[in-house]
Amino acid sequence: MENMKKEAAIVTGASSGIGYAISRKLSELGYEVFGFGRDFGKTEWTAADNVHPIVCDVLDTDKLCGYVKQIAAQHQVRVLVNNAGVGYYGLHEELSPAKIKKLVRTNLEAPMILTQQLLRHLKKNAGYVINISSVTAGQSNPHGCAYGAVKAGLSSFSHSLFDETRKYGVKAVTISPDMTQTNLYRNADFREGDEPESYLLPEDVAKAVEWILSQRGGVIVTDITLKPQLHRIKKKPPS
Repeated sequence: MENMKKEAAIVTGASSGIGYAISRKLSELGYEVFGFGRDFGKTEWTAADNVHPIVCDVLDTDKLCGYVKQIAAQHQVRVLVNNAGVGYYGLHEELSPAKIKKLVRTNLEAPMILTQQLLRHLKKNAGYVINISSVTAGQSNPHGCAYGAVKAGLSSFSHSLFDETRKYGVKAVTISPDMTQTNLYRNADFREGDEPESYLLPEDVAKAVEWILSQRGGVIVTDITLKPQLHRIKKKPPS
């Protein structure tokens, strides 16, 4: 019965970058964190971290839903962070159907499925759905048409979800980071600038999550955009 009283958080893409930082922050705030990721081999959790790593690709829908149902049956799920994402950049004609499918399924399909699976629990617990979108959702994205489109879809879903569920006490929030120092750009021909002021850190996004959760009852900030002070992009040398 003790487990039923613990507030739990589910975070996707928790093995690195933004998801890892958010998982640690939620653990510090006292949540029992269930972090989903494909590979935790390089992830360092301390004994004090109340984080349970779950090896699962969010594209494996049956496995994902099975884990989520098990967690929700044993814990009071209060926070869902849809963070897992993949990026492919370049001319749209050069993307393969497989890459387009992966973009859509990872960045949009998986968050919608996870939210659907947990929504009754989040209504019961007056919980949070925090969707990690991108500044690309609100702008034109040449050399990133598909990525910008799926992030725009995630933001649209998040905004509509808030209006649908606000009367039940659910807080649906969209966080839109700009260039962040993560491995999201591993498939791109560019990276963040060299100056520390030209990129965000994963911890900056985690602090935004903390701030969202700290608002008094009855107040909800639906959208947060995070940008570095400087706009700098570096071209990667040809491989």
